[in-house]
Amino acid sequence: MNEFSYRETIDWLFAQFPSYQLMGSPAYKPGLENVQKVCASLGNPHHKLKFVHIAGSNGKGSTASMLASFFTENNLKTGLFTSPHLVDFRERIRVDGEMISKDEVVLFCERIKALQLDFEPSFFEISFTMSLVHFLNQDCDICVIETGLGGRLDATNIILPQLSIITGISLEHTNFLGDTIEKIAREKAGIIKEDTPIIIGNRQTETSAIFESIAIDWNSPIHYADDFEIDFDQQFPLLGDYQKKNFKTACLASLILGQEDYQFDFSLWTNALTNLVKNTGFQGRLQVVSKDPRVIFDVSHNAEGIQKTLDFLSSDRIEGELHVVYGSSADKDFKSIFPELSADFTYYFTEFENERSAKKDELAKWGDEFKLDFTSYENPHQALEAAKKVAKQEDTILVFGSFFLLHDFLK
Repeated sequence: MNEFSYRETIDWLFAQFPSYQLMGSPAYKPGLENVQKVCASLGNPHHKLKFVHIAGSNGKGSTASMLASFFTENNLKTGLFTSPHLVDFRERIRVDGEMISKDEVVLFCERIKALQLDFEPSFFEISFTMSLVHFLNQDCDICVIETGLGGRLDATNIILPQLSIITGISLEHTNFLGDTIEKIAREKAGIIKEDTPIIIGNRQTETSAIFESIAIDWNSPIHYADDFEIDFDQQFPLLGDYQKKNFKTACLASLILGQEDYQFDFSLWTNALTNLVKNTGFQGRLQVVSKDPRVIFDVSHNAEGIQKTLDFLSSDRIEGELHVVYGSSADKDFKSIFPELSADFTYYFTEFENERSAKKDELAKWGDEFKLDFTSYENPHQALEAAKKVAKQEDTILVFGSFFLLHDFLK
């Protein structure tokens, strides 16, 4: 297979199936019927695999990567499905850190074409099904699956996991999941399965009663990571205090699974974090990409994630001033995001290539309302170059607001 065949296939994949990554809400197809039909046509690969299922507003990708890395360090062949991708579609589907091959992507899409489906699954449903087939072909011992959007009606919810995890809940995708924390929690709680342990990564007043009630209904033992004490006896290798919470959640998951079906060497957690990038391709979370001035990439995109990132960087952990290159999808809740953007920083608003990008004039309107010090730029590269010209050697430049913003730099 040549590179052209792969690129042609990816173009077909995006053109043939509605992609939320490109189109936003018109591509969202809640419900399990389509993905069940596709999987049935391919022999129901999910019936032959073991899973950990992870949902949540923030932290699910980090938690999934940490847990997958730990499994790999314990010599379990580990599948990892995450979304969206930053540069290459194949980032979504990995086994022990290695992306699915271009040949396999092409061959899978040929199988899909041959099925001549009389219904239209979404891009996400096809991508997820591809991951299941790949994990089965690779004889994976365990697969870590991150939900796409929500939980109850998310395509990934056809699996029957050994363990479910819900990280923190915040207002996101309110047009699909509900306009309150409680409504969103009920959607995320849809991944709770009968007689299957559930871990809640962040105990919240608004959500605890909901999770506990549903867990009782399904006879699912419920565990809170906040109740779990852990001492990391070395310097924690990941930036961001919130990553320690994600780490606690992943550690608790390993303990629960270790009591049931697996014999883990828990001392390998140090290696799991050290080798996180190698084992999972983990990137885009307070990722330092250059120094003098320090440039950091981060995929925070909703109010809670942005607040945690800025809180971390505005503490005594950085010297000098903070310059923020910010771009966002147009469907984000700016009413909750902009109050988190401190007037102490200098902002460089921009648009990214993806059609879902918020226009710089829209960001400027919100910047004016909250009296921020900002300048608008046509594209991310102009914005970053402007920040570098102004920033002193001891300053920090944060580039964040969307996966798609980082894509424009990393592609």
